[in-house]
Amino acid sequence: MKKLNLSILLIASVAVISGFTSCKKDVPVSGVNIEQDNLLVRVGSSSKLSYSVTPIDATNKEVSFASRNINAATVGTDGTVTGVSIGETWVVVTTMEGNFKDSSKIMVDPAAGSSITLAGNITANMSLKSDVNYILDGWVYVKDGATLTIEAGTIIKGKTGSKASLIIERGGKIMAEGTAQKPIVFTSDKPAGQRSAGDWGGLILCGKAPINPTGGEAEIEGGVGSKYGGTNAADNSGVLKYVRVEFAGYAFAPDKEINGITFGGVGSGTVVDYVQVSFSNDDSYEWFGGSVNCKHLIAFSGLDDEFDTDYGFNGNIQFAVGLRDPNIADISKSNGFESDNDATGSTNNPLTNPKFANVSLFGPKPTTDATANSLYASAMHLRRRTSLEVYNSVFAGWPKGLLMADSKGAAGNIQVKGVVLAGINDNWAGNAAGEEAFFMDAARANRTFPTTAELNLTSPFTLATPNFLPKAGSPLLTGGVTVPAGLESTSYVGAFGTTDWTTGWANFTPQTSVY
Repeated sequence: MKKLNLSILLIASVAVISGFTSCKKDVPVSGVNIEQDNLLVRVGSSSKLSYSVTPIDATNKEVSFASRNINAATVGTDGTVTGVSIGETWVVVTTMEGNFKDSSKIMVDPAAGSSITLAGNITANMSLKSDVNYILDGWVYVKDGATLTIEAGTIIKGKTGSKASLIIERGGKIMAEGTAQKPIVFTSDKPAGQRSAGDWGGLILCGKAPINPTGGEAEIEGGVGSKYGGTNAADNSGVLKYVRVEFAGYAFAPDKEINGITFGGVGSGTVVDYVQVSFSNDDSYEWFGGSVNCKHLIAFSGLDDEFDTDYGFNGNIQFAVGLRDPNIADISKSNGFESDNDATGSTNNPLTNPKFANVSLFGPKPTTDATANSLYASAMHLRRRTSLEVYNSVFAGWPKGLLMADSKGAAGNIQVKGVVLAGINDNWAGNAAGEEAFFMDAARANRTFPTTAELNLTSPFTLATPNFLPKAGSPLLTGGVTVPAGLESTSYVGAFGTTDWTTGWANFTPQTSVY
């Protein structure tokens, strides 16, 4: 009887369990999610997407993956993405039940150590990596709406003989932000020991800030065809920070050259800080109108002028140093500053009215009896109605000092205050325009010294290893005057007080650098 009862209980239990099992329902899928909205892979490398099907207890979690551009990247059944070629694609995950979808943008960068040639037009956002070798071939344009981002430590080489130049057009941007430890370098593609000024074109930025040619826009010099100028003084062309430009400068035609760096109508929204131009085959820097502000600039061993300003440029330049090779000068005569309102000396607005402060320009003559190329001219050549202003600056070792030609500005706006001339053969460049009386007016607080040695600097004329810092007791450590709004006040004169801001990122021997 007990055995019969036990059998009945077992049968009942199985029936209950079977009933529960047969009553359980499937949990339907309600969605799918990829964790990475964006995924970066490199050519030849793989990375896996993480995804989840909802709800977590869904019965059927089966999914499929697909790449919309298999030429850029492929995707496996488990979500592993493999880069095929530089570009981008979207990977889509789809649930087998319910056809729910989600997607991730896949960006494919070059493989580390690979070589990439940049040519023609850049029309979409692009990033350059520090472990990839880049060659500029011909004129390369960053077009309106595109941004070129360059990683710290990246090296870009201009192809010799191709007029290689990087042109940021109006509406385009360059985001080149290096560090003191990892500067970004634009240089020649030739090996160490074989590089020359003019191996490639240069860097050109075109913006939408006001310029003074009739009509408010112009074509940038150098034959590249890009226009510059506009009505937005605060226009933003991007960032140049801890950047070096070496062995650039291309003569397209007389007086139509590509400089080391050319700024055309670049606006004040652009950041330019800690930049060195070395061995330019024309001017180191030239500004054609615009209102960009620049700090911590180095001009080294260029051919023509260090800082050339015209066509209504009115930005601020502070903390800038130039050093000349005594053997290298241009047939057009090489100056430290060259400034014009425009090519004809018109009164067109905006006036060329840059404000320079804390500039140190060391010319080709460490002593007044030193020999130098006869094509060297003046520390400051201010002409054609420019209204340039310079404060708290030193000019040393030039054949001539201040030359003011063709009026002192449309409204007499040239200002030279807190300035030192030292070791210059002819401070007043003949004094035809009354430069001496102008400069020595006591209200301007300017000074002159017969020799460069009296400045008591460390070693400013040593080309390979210059040290521009003033020693204790240097007359440049005092004498700073009040500067206009927008410039930093300093008690010292020249580009340096007691801190050497060139340390770590500048290079005065790029000819021997192995890139």
